[in-house]
Amino acid sequence: MPIDNDGVMIILSSPSGAGKTTLVSLLSKLDNFEISISHTTREPRPSEIPNKDYYFVNENEFKRLINNQEFLEYAKVFNNFYGSTRTPVINNLNSGKNVLFDIDWQGADQIKNKKLDYRLVTFFILPPSKEVLFERLSNRDMKDKLIVGERMKQFEHDVLHWINYDYVVINSDLEKCYEKIYSLIKAEINNGSKDYDKDYIRKHVEKLTS
Repeated sequence: MPIDNDGVMIILSSPSGAGKTTLVSLLSKLDNFEISISHTTREPRPSEIPNKDYYFVNENEFKRLINNQEFLEYAKVFNNFYGSTRTPVINNLNSGKNVLFDIDWQGADQIKNKKLDYRLVTFFILPPSKEVLFERLSNRDMKDKLIVGERMKQFEHDVLHWINYDYVVINSDLEKCYEKIYSLIKAEINNGSKDYDKDYIRKHVEKLTS
């Protein structure tokens, strides 16, 4: 059973380009919220800072961590490995800090299946439309049409996992999306009432996948 003073695990997942990393960064500015920094084998993007955004490691080091069972979760995404190591997460939770995870559905499933003795709240972030997603991906540091195309194709697969999350939030306006997530986290932590319409989300997913 979770202890009242323990922190809460909060997972944000989304298809590539839907905004989860920006939202995690905003939430981490709140008191008592810490980001679980992932290890990855991919190259840093120009704006990323090693050991702050990610721990950038080579594949041999990543596989060593897998063999030592140091990951709470890990996955291979677009030919690169990503994973969250156990010790810093558990230490933060035990000291009462809420831990934010910026991970995909594969990682979220692994953490859920671990059935850890901490409360877990999961969010799936969706774009307002496929057109907006395409525009966001095209404006990122991936001008290569092949990469954008690959991510759009992956979107069709990723979006189907929305059903496995506690909450799905549409990121049409970053500030409103952030406020919605924050209010749901507060309601979960304080056992308050939650403003959430699953039928509306289901219809939105049908539009995205039609």
